[in-house]
Amino acid sequence: MRKKLRVAAYAICVREDQLLLARWVGDDGRPEWTLPGGGMEHGEDPYDTVLREVEEETGYHVEITGLLGVNSRHHVLRGRFGRPVDHQGVRLVYEARVTGGELRPEVGGSTDMAAWHPLAEVPALNRVGLVDVGLALWRERPVTGRVTVAKGD
Repeated sequence: MRKKLRVAAYAICVREDQLLLARWVGDDGRPEWTLPGGGMEHGEDPYDTVLREVEEETGYHVEITGLLGVNSRHHVLRGRFGRPVDHQGVRLVYEARVTGGELRPEVGGSTDMAAWHPLAEVPALNRVGLVDVGLALWRERPVTGRVTVAKGD
């Protein structure tokens, strides 16, 4: 079975009790809200990855104010021609503050919208589990940089 490791960096941006999210459209065509961020390019530092990805997906320039933690997800996916792929995703979650730019959707990327959502309404959104992981890291700020969340992902 083919093995694949993906390292990515994401941002939790909260202001005035609202969370910045990007809408991702999966292979099944179903849109889900996620944290702005994404895959690290070869040779790129994760810090630079999150700055680049947030700008690409939301139009905002951000300042990183802290590293909240790391989340690892391991599962088997269906790859090309239906062949299984042993996939591990390592996701670094940073706290960030918007410093400039204007909210806009990504052009030609993996997301089609960015928006601020009241924190109280996030549990009702159709979202990926990483949103819950990121919020748990933001709220709990564990010394280990690791949380367990029921929804997972």
